[in-house]
Parts: sequence; structure tokens; C-alpha cells
Amino acid sequence: MYRSRFLKFMVVFMLLAGLAQATYAQKKRKKLRPTLINMDANKLMIYQLLPRIFGNKQTANVVYGTIEQNGSGKFNDINDKALDGIRELGTTHVWYTGVIAHASLTDYSSYGIKPDDADVVKGRAGSPYAIRDYYDVDPDLAVDVKNRMSEFEALLKRTHKKDMKVIIDFVPNHVARSYHSVTRPKGVVDFGEHDDRSKAFSPTNDYYYVPGQKLVPPVNPDTSHNLLSAMQDHKFEEYPAKATGNDVFSATPSINDWYETIKLNYGVDYADGQKKYFDPMPPVWLKTRDILLYWAEKGVDGFRCDMAEMVPVEFWNWVIPEVKKAYPDMVFIGEAYNPQAYETYFNEGKFDYLYDKVGLYDGLKKLIRNEHDADVHEIRKAWQVEKQSFNHKMLRFLENHDEERIASAGFAGQAELAMPAMVVSATLSGGPVMLYFGQEVGEPAKGSEGFGGDDNRSTIFDYWGIPEHQKWMNNGAFDGGQLSDDQKALREQYKKIMHIAGISPAIKKGDIMEVALNGETNSRMYAYVRYTATERLLIVVNFNRELHVNSEVHIPEQVLGGRPIEKAQDMLSNAILPHTTTSIKVNLGAVGAQIIAF
Repeated sequence: MYRSRFLKFMVVFMLLAGLAQATYAQKKRKKLRPTLINMDANKLMIYQLLPRIFGNKQTANVVYGTIEQNGSGKFNDINDKALDGIRELGTTHVWYTGVIAHASLTDYSSYGIKPDDADVVKGRAGSPYAIRDYYDVDPDLAVDVKNRMSEFEALLKRTHKKDMKVIIDFVPNHVARSYHSVTRPKGVVDFGEHDDRSKAFSPTNDYYYVPGQKLVPPVNPDTSHNLLSAMQDHKFEEYPAKATGNDVFSATPSINDWYETIKLNYGVDYADGQKKYFDPMPPVWLKTRDILLYWAEKGVDGFRCDMAEMVPVEFWNWVIPEVKKAYPDMVFIGEAYNPQAYETYFNEGKFDYLYDKVGLYDGLKKLIRNEHDADVHEIRKAWQVEKQSFNHKMLRFLENHDEERIASAGFAGQAELAMPAMVVSATLSGGPVMLYFGQEVGEPAKGSEGFGGDDNRSTIFDYWGIPEHQKWMNNGAFDGGQLSDDQKALREQYKKIMHIAGISPAIKKGDIMEVALNGETNSRMYAYVRYTATERLLIVVNFNRELHVNSEVHIPEQVLGGRPIEKAQDMLSNAILPHTTTSIKVNLGAVGAQIIAF
């Protein structure tokens, strides 16, 4: 009898304890992931930055310089004032690039982190996409290296307090040659730890191998300009060789390959016609899921998934729902470049958003550059043909860490030439739009920083300061105190565009319809309306560098919905435009744009 009562008591106690534990976990998750941006109501406005460069105040900019020579931004540099400046651009999500520990030549041995081998590191700071420890953050970004994770967690909290969410990179396809986690939680098995290295492929291996051969890293033929050549002794040891990240199953990757990385094995045998071995589940699937959950538990709100198409869609089909079981609001953005596969990665892969690089970005770049075959047909095709069913799921941008700076000599040479394209990127759909730090002040990425060379891009491989961005940073005041009047005006234009696009119901959820421009027009001019029952916007863009748009735009009855036009106002200039009850008179200068509320 007493035993029966005791057992009943224990059952009740355990249920209550379980309920208390569940309640505690729910409270903990609620604390980590507060209710911030309503994704259904607002458009995602993303601001990408590299902490290593964003907060760096040093200006020496020695080519291939050390961290002592060129400095490094820290998590702590992204303070409340900096976040206010990011938020005022209409930002809802900050993408912190290069957070997770990656291969580098900087020595942190006193903290248990050895420098990597120069034979397999790109640049002195190293590529953020050659991850060497998935459970750690980059020590370069910490003021107190011992407390580097705490400093990142504090940045998460600061960002959340400013009503913005946090995105970080997830690099599922490859890791650094030196991958070894020194901070992994108890019970976590490192990649490759239990591999059978005698087999080129095994469903239970984490890596692919080239049995019987030693890795031979490539030698940069241009050693005269590579100040790290003295550190490259060609003695890096890897036996047997592992396959390289960009699907090079050879012991001798080239200088143009991702030779600093190792391809992860998701159960696909590339040597046997890409035969798939997904049952039983490959170990890499479970390990990468646990990595995602680790960062989600810390309060990360989304992942930009590097080279998503190089990982089988079946993995995404499994892992994204797995993560969303615990974190339903988690955002997954896939870096993708094959339009024919977009629908697959949405429907089967379960991605929330994909890059729109091959398509709208490429077409807009031609228009910005005034190339001979540039045509607004590429804008039309982006929403009418290629992506009609998922236009609202495409991430639009004009700059990111992979692409050329607009103001660079190799792109447009002048930041203002991109404003019509920015208006299109921000208003064509309800999907996300992204800015890259420095874009809003016309950073031109002049000169060679080191590994990347003079390529019109801001380096991700080196310690560096970004001159025009530093003018806005103003030695840590983050008030734009050193910007020119033109730069201040440019930033204000970006603010207006981002704010309009971010809060407009017509842009977030409205229908889209192309409208005709009459008068003298050409293939560099385009107009469309975004509309709901309560809001109507006419967007007119002119990429032509000489001709003006002088046109009376007739608004279709389908858009008017029985409500005549009473007022027409350009939201970018606040100008009131001439109109009738059914049409709007547009007078737009060369390389201009209007967002007209009517």
C-alpha cells in the first residue's frame, strides 16, 4: 500500500518536474528569442557586415598586414550607437559574417588555438568560409579572447534589444583543412574522427579521400606580390589527401580551387554517378543538425546557408524542419545560383528564401553599367517568367561580400548610378532586400588588400579598414561625422528606399502589374504598380544616362478599384505630381527613380 502510494507520488512528482523543466526551457527560449520583427507583416531588410572589418578604426592598411599592423574590429565595437545607425536604415535582420572560428595565420596558441598552415590559408586573416571549429567564434573579434563567446552573446542581446534579429553563416559543404574543435560540447565527435581513411567513399565517413596519395597544395605562381610566400614552406601534411570543397576529388587541387577546404560527405558517391546512401542517415547529417541547434539555442535567429546547392536537397528537406520543430521562426536563406533548381530547393528543400543573383542582379548590373545589351526586360523576366511562383521568396541585393562594389572602377564607378536598381531590388517583391556595409556611403574598394588582389571587392581574407565606411564610423561615434555632403545624401536615399519598402503593405503583400510609359522611351525605362485594397504605389525607374522620362501613366481600372486618384506624391522627394483621376504625369530625370503613392 505504502509502495503504491509512493509510486503514485513519484509519478506525480516526475510529471510536475517535467512540466517545470519544459516551462523553464520555454522561458529560456522566450528570453533568448524575443518577439521582434513580425515576418508576416514586414519585409525582411537585411544588413550584412563583417565584424572584423566593420568596427576597425585603424587606417594603416598594409598589404597582407598583420592584426597588429592593420587592426581588427571586435564584437564590442558594434555597440548601441552602431546598432542605432544600422537600425535607422530600416534593418530588421543583421547578418554577421565571419563569426564562427575559421582558419587563420594569427597565433592564439596561449589560448589553445594554434595558427594554421600558410600553405592552406587564403590571406592572413583567412576565409570566413574555411571553418576550423564550428562550436567557437573567431578570436580576432574578442577584446578578451578567453571570454570570446560571452562577447558574442552580448552582441546578440544588444542586437535583439534594438529590435533586430541576427543571421549568421552556416557552411555545410566544407570545412577548413585544419578542422578540429577545441570547444565542442561533451559527447560531440569531430568531423573525420571515426573515418575509414582507406576508402575513397564510405556512407559512414565524414570526408572523401584519395587513398594512397598525399595532398599537394597549389603554389601561387605570383610569389613576387604575395608577402606570405615566406610562410608557405610547402610542408603541409595531409595523408591520405581529402577531397577539396568545390568537388575536386584529387590530391592536387589548383590555385583556383577551394584548396583550403575539405568537402563534407552527405552520403553521395560522386565517383559512382552520384549514387545516394541516405539510409541509414549519414553521420554528417546529425553533426550538422546539432551545430545548427547549438547556435539556435544561443539566440541566433537565422542562417545564411553557404553554397546550398552543393549539399543534397534531401538533407535540407530533413534538417530545416528538424530545427524548426524547436525554433519555428528560424529563417533559412540559401545561397543558390541555378534558377532551374530554385523550385526544388523551395518545395523540397524547405528554404524560406534563396539568392537572386543569377537573374535580377545580373540584369540590373548591366543596366547600372550601361552595357550595350542592357534591357529592362530582365526586370520583367524576374517576376513574370522565371520566378513567378516564388518572386516573394527571392533575396535581392546589389552588393555582398562576393560581389563587386557598385562604386568600384570595375562596376559603375559612381554609387548614385545604382539608385534606380536599388528601388527595383527593394520594391519588386515582398521578399528580403539586403545592403552590404559601406554600400550606403559609396565604398569603392580601391586597391589590393592582400589575397583578393585589386578585384573591386572589399576583402574577406585580410585585416583591413574600409575608408568610406570609416568616415561614417567617425572613430567610433557612428554618426557620419566625416562623410561628404554627397555621401550623406546617398545614405539618406538608402534610408528612404529601405523604410518605404520595409513597411509598405503594397510591397510586402500586394499585387504587381506592369504599366506603359508613353512618349520617348527606350529599353532603359520601366514602370510598374504594387497595390492592395488600401495602398497603391507607382514605381518608375530610368537607367538611361541621357534621356528623361516624360510620360502620362494611365492607371488600369483593376488597380484603381473604383477609387479615383486624388493625390500623387513621390515618396522619395515628397514632390506632388500632376494627375487626373486615372493618370499620373511623370517627369523623371536621367538615372532616376520615383515611388509614387496615389
